[in-house]
Amino acid sequence: MTIDVEDYFQVSAFEAHIDRASWDTIPARVERNLEVILGLLAQHNVHATFFTLGWVAKRYPALVRRIVDQGHELASHGFNHGRAHEQSKGEFFDDVRCAKHLLEDTGAVPVLGYRAPSFSIGRANLWALECLADAGYRYSSSIYPIRHDHYGMPDAPRFSHRPGNAQGLIEIPVSTVRVWNRNFPAGGGGYFRLMPYAMSSWCLRRVNRVDQEPCVFYFHPWEIDPDQPRQTGVPLKTRFRHYVNLSRMRARIERLLHDFRWDRMDHIFLQGRA
Repeated sequence: MTIDVEDYFQVSAFEAHIDRASWDTIPARVERNLEVILGLLAQHNVHATFFTLGWVAKRYPALVRRIVDQGHELASHGFNHGRAHEQSKGEFFDDVRCAKHLLEDTGAVPVLGYRAPSFSIGRANLWALECLADAGYRYSSSIYPIRHDHYGMPDAPRFSHRPGNAQGLIEIPVSTVRVWNRNFPAGGGGYFRLMPYAMSSWCLRRVNRVDQEPCVFYFHPWEIDPDQPRQTGVPLKTRFRHYVNLSRMRARIERLLHDFRWDRMDHIFLQGRA
């Protein structure tokens, strides 16, 4: 179980409409939403991995420490949600190294995992995996093996593997289900909000039973927050993707926590599977 810790105004879909320079002036909701998520996880006795922006950790250090104190894994989502494929190799290395150091200083724990914003590592920038290994990360969850209009590497391995160009690093993709010789999303995001819960549950169980692999699921704090401020002037497709079924998300997450067994990424993939 993984959570990408970012606020509603930091999503890639809004970057053309919300200037990064204005982030400090926008009413934040990430702290409130994370408190709700921490409560749900505690209620179901689930430990998760929190891929956290350095920007969030810098402004809410007490929240980062609560994540760690409650037994969850602290991992990196980069510093300010810059997509990997829009950075040079040097810029990317500086970003992931800075975020790692800040998170480790704040949480007082090693940070071993990284997830690229918008799954922005793919065929054109596999050098990013080398940067992660050089920066001291042990694993990445940044390549989504699906076909999507903004990201994806559909021919990538569907399950955890060691990329040949990054010694010592493990790449752990978000779960997909293979049907009709094609990979379909099965591990969260807008697809989980859009599809009926029964379909998502079927996909996850298929990965467990047919592929005999653990599932990797993700969501964002803003996805359980239907009362977040609505953005105007954004394209209809973007609005639909961001806001569809927000009011149903919390109940679906609670059901997911009840129906499946979950744990931290490092416990499952770095310490051996239970």
